[in-house]
Amino acid sequence: MAHYIVAALIIQSDRILLGQRSPGRAFYPNVWDVFGGHIEPGEQPEQTLIREIQEELGITPTQWMELETISESVPEHDDIPSDLIVHLYCITAWSGTPVNKQSHEHSTIEWFSYAEAVKLDLAHPAYPRLFAQCRQPITNDKR
Repeated sequence: MAHYIVAALIIQSDRILLGQRSPGRAFYPNVWDVFGGHIEPGEQPEQTLIREIQEELGITPTQWMELETISESVPEHDDIPSDLIVHLYCITAWSGTPVNKQSHEHSTIEWFSYAEAVKLDLAHPAYPRLFAQCRQPITNDKR
């Protein structure tokens, strides 16, 4: 069975917004993660991106780019593997001010520099590479 998910890296002025997953989470408790969630039936990934970011942070993305799609198998019930398909985006502009609207998912949210973020206990080993990839357009815009 496949699970389709959208995840977003949120970047502002060369800083990355991350959420520390709540200790009660079944998967990846207490690690730093990006924001997002499951694609609902009939939704397109970009619709999910907007809905999830509004629900979790109270902001509406206005500018983003798709980074890549990651596919991997994860254990599910009774150790039967399930495919996880994650559509990753980089959000660089939005309306509103980010606040932690779902403390049951993330116990806290915080802005980090790239150097700080890559030293954190992260939910996925690909995050440092994705952080760098997401930072690239911002770094290039400053020239």
